[in-house]
Amino acid sequence: MKKICFAVTTDLNYDQRMQRICGSMVKRGYAVELVGRVLPVSLPLQPQAYGQHRLKCWFNKGKLFYVEFMLRLFFYLLKQRFDAYCAIDLDTALPVYFISKLKRKPFIYDAHEYFPEVIEVADRKKVKAAWTAIEGYIIRRTRFAYTVTASIADVFRQKYGTHFEVIRNMPPLLPYTEPSKEPATILYQGVVNEGRGLEQLLEAMVEVDAKLIICGHGDIFDELVQLANSLGVAHKVEFRGKVLPADLLLITRRASIGVMLLENKGLSYYFSLANKFFDYIHAVTPQLVINFPEYQRLNAKYGVALESSLAVNEIREKLQRLLSDQVLYEQLQQNCREARLELNWQEEEQKLWRFYEQIWTSR
Repeated sequence: MKKICFAVTTDLNYDQRMQRICGSMVKRGYAVELVGRVLPVSLPLQPQAYGQHRLKCWFNKGKLFYVEFMLRLFFYLLKQRFDAYCAIDLDTALPVYFISKLKRKPFIYDAHEYFPEVIEVADRKKVKAAWTAIEGYIIRRTRFAYTVTASIADVFRQKYGTHFEVIRNMPPLLPYTEPSKEPATILYQGVVNEGRGLEQLLEAMVEVDAKLIICGHGDIFDELVQLANSLGVAHKVEFRGKVLPADLLLITRRASIGVMLLENKGLSYYFSLANKFFDYIHAVTPQLVINFPEYQRLNAKYGVALESSLAVNEIREKLQRLLSDQVLYEQLQQNCREARLELNWQEEEQKLWRFYEQIWTSR
């Protein structure tokens, strides 16, 4: 039985993509350990079919965090034995790469995003240069790699000549039951950070007769609570903080509209394909989605959303349309029912299995 280590810097309880990947690899007969980190607010680990280990750091953000985590990860992996090592994004890549070379085992790079272009990095010249240098060092030496969108794969191919498989982040296809929708309920699920269009969404809510639920936490959570109060919309906005995936599924199924907005701040956002886009489809929840390339491409084929810019007036008008146009709403729901049969993890995990099987056959 092949044993694989996956390394992330996230809290394992909330990383749905890694839960799917690790679960699929176990189902295929691999032994898996997922290594992440523990935060001061972390809950006990949720039981999984694979091994889990969390590293505790003195620092939880900034340069010192990354240096500390990389060192802790390197020395932890030094004591372990695996048949392959997979780094999730650049913030785990260096220690995982060096361990794989030291132990003469395959190194795999899984790019969940275009890291030097994430919003926290893109406008910081020195920080971006450092991550770009790490990216070039790692990707030019990587034989086995995959990412979440064709757009990001094209960027890596053009910059470094390295081929990336595309394995998208989609929910599993679960037995379908018609959801009971709460009337006039708008849902945002995900990280509450800068660049997610949440400020514009709150401004649009001033003239939208509906309830907005925000599930998630992040750097601007407290600022958004204050903004809701100053805009006079706090009475119709619920900030629920972090929600475990099983609970979030129920909330998403009951929502009448989903929201998937982003600011064009860095190519990582512009070329993204967030899991919430597919979560809304599987919940048969019509959505308002940003008009970026990957979302436009899928919506042109499946017709599951209304597209919008980040202009407050356009967000407001399209939310009101989704709330009032019953014919449009029901058509989008029907399109979701059909799209979920193709856009699901059962289809994507076939690509995942083929990717890992060729690692062993090509050596």
